Amino acid sequence: MPAESKLEASSARPPSAPLTERQEARRRRILHASAQLASRGGFDAVQMREVAESSQVALGTLYRYFPSKVHLLVATMQDQLEHMHGTLRKKPPTGDTAAERVAETLMRAFRALQREPHLADAMVRALTFADRSVSPEVDQVSRQTTAIILDAVGLEHPSPEQLSAVRVIEHTWHSALITWLSGRASIAQVKIDIETVCRLIDLTEPGAGPGAGAAR
Repeated sequence: MPAESKLEASSARPPSAPLTERQEARRRRILHASAQLASRGGFDAVQMREVAESSQVALGTLYRYFPSKVHLLVATMQDQLEHMHGTLRKKPPTGDTAAERVAETLMRAFRALQREPHLADAMVRALTFADRSVSPEVDQVSRQTTAIILDAVGLEHPSPEQLSAVRVIEHTWHSALITWLSGRASIAQVKIDIETVCRLIDLTEPGAGPGAGAAR
């Protein structure tokens, strides 16, 4: 396999530092290989040595970018969400209320994951297994999900109440993914749960009183 030189491996910057164009290209190859392997066989199919071989990097270089499989798969989820975000921006949701737009957005993202169930399962399992050492990658996933929701709402400067509602929506979406992947919830139930929790966004709009979200 074409491997990176020892010099390149030793000089690879940590993920928190700005990457050169070459390093960014290498990172993208790694994430692509991770997604491909996970799509074929789920969490267990993603082995670091195979990822290194598929992405044509040295195993040591791979570990410099991603210290473990969990780090790698959580970063893969962030990458997948970023791609979804770009797609959603090209075709924004059309609902009349913020709740409708957020629910439509999250269901579109959910259906994208549904088309790759092994990949979805691998990424969600990695998020579940993540400990404090994976906090930077988990935070990136959360920020990306928040950005997707805020774009759907049309908010640039959310209030603390709106951010709190977004966090609850994120938690529910993540939980819905887990219950669906484990076979404990149907797509219809996921849709109901997502639509229900998204009403919190309408309730946090300025001037919205108790029951205002339900009245819209």
